[in-house]
Amino acid sequence: MELAHYSDYAVRLVNTEEPARNKDSLTSVEAVRALFGVSGQAARRATDADVTRFRSVRARLRAVFTAADAGDETQAVDLLNSLLLEFPVNPQISGHDYRDEDGRPKWHMHLADHPSNATAGYAAIAAMGLAFHLTEYGVDRLGLCQAAPCRNAYLDTSTNRSRRYCSDRCATRANVAAYRARKRLETERSDSTGRTAENAQAATPRTDR
Repeated sequence: MELAHYSDYAVRLVNTEEPARNKDSLTSVEAVRALFGVSGQAARRATDADVTRFRSVRARLRAVFTAADAGDETQAVDLLNSLLLEFPVNPQISGHDYRDEDGRPKWHMHLADHPSNATAGYAAIAAMGLAFHLTEYGVDRLGLCQAAPCRNAYLDTSTNRSRRYCSDRCATRANVAAYRARKRLETERSDSTGRTAENAQAATPRTDR
């Protein structure tokens, strides 16, 4: 479903914070406006007050991903439904920027900007996009990066539902860490086996001939 692409709004907002690293890039109205991407009109409505409001919505969206990542489908849906009730969307049929071979508009559904404030508009689009993604592809397609301490949100679009990391960089880092851990374990086992053999040999009585 084409509206599922709006779920990227949720991912972008959630990933402005890295709690485990105590990092937060959502510290100014400029950072808020950057989240809108090419939607310049909506971004221009953002004010300093939206920084705090965006952070509140971010925490609630992260809770959706956390519940989904833990396998709690009901909790994830309940949290998302509360956002949808609080921030309703304004769907419209649009044909801008898309033309077929005959030059006619390619009509499609579009989530229009919210009239009240920048936070409400962004939250409505992010929540609805995430809802479409969840119902179209499944709750297990919402995840948090397994490469600690990252925990960035991601949307699993793999064919076999196997994604575990938010990026190739985190996947590589996790694989390297796992490889080093296996090598350490092998070394420790080898050393332990060697010491056991030495102790056993030392404990065996010698027979004089």
